Amino acid sequence: MIDPGTGSEKRAVVLLSGGLDSMVTAALARESGFAINALTIDYNQRHRIELDAASKIAAVLGAERHVTLPLDLRQFGGSALTADIDVPKDGVGPEIPVTYVPARNLVFLSLTLAWAEALGARDVFIGVNALDYSGYPDCRPEFIAGFAELARLATKAGSEGDRFTVHAPLQFMGKADIARECIRLGLDPALSWSCYDPLPDGRACGRCDSCRLRQEGFEKAGIVDGTRYAAA
Repeated sequence: MIDPGTGSEKRAVVLLSGGLDSMVTAALARESGFAINALTIDYNQRHRIELDAASKIAAVLGAERHVTLPLDLRQFGGSALTADIDVPKDGVGPEIPVTYVPARNLVFLSLTLAWAEALGARDVFIGVNALDYSGYPDCRPEFIAGFAELARLATKAGSEGDRFTVHAPLQFMGKADIARECIRLGLDPALSWSCYDPLPDGRACGRCDSCRLRQEGFEKAGIVDGTRYAAA
């Protein structure tokens, strides 16, 4: 477990997308004694259904506060999630896929940090994973370490010697391990949303990278996932 320090319950800001990884990360923060303040970014993403998932997860986990912050990244485009570009359905490859949103985690963590400083919180949580993932550069351990140093340099609190801790508890876990943690924490996997290209009837496509990684993880763990898929 992560040590939240001594004394009364400490606050943390958790980046909560509504996906499986962010849900498990938020639950781990709660398990470790942090009061959760959940931040969800509405970046006008293709898979907006994840915003509803984030709201449900925040409620189930008893978040102190849940902020959904609008940030229209469709104004920039550059990704299948924020522009009229087809979501790849051919499987996870070695290249960084077109579902990569330019500098997304850097932007989102900066906003998470800003809210943490305003709250007086010194712990932020993000559910990045560097094993079973699509190869995004902003999921790597080097990025998390670099951002932690940036947090020290970029904030009033950091300049006064009050350091921030960036927690990425799933960083070295595979999807099967994350699925197992989900069950151990008493969470319903179907509360979360992973699909990048949901169907109009609310089913997950079952073929995008995110669906494939999720399905493989639950199958490997031998756990039933209640997500409704249009394709296996």
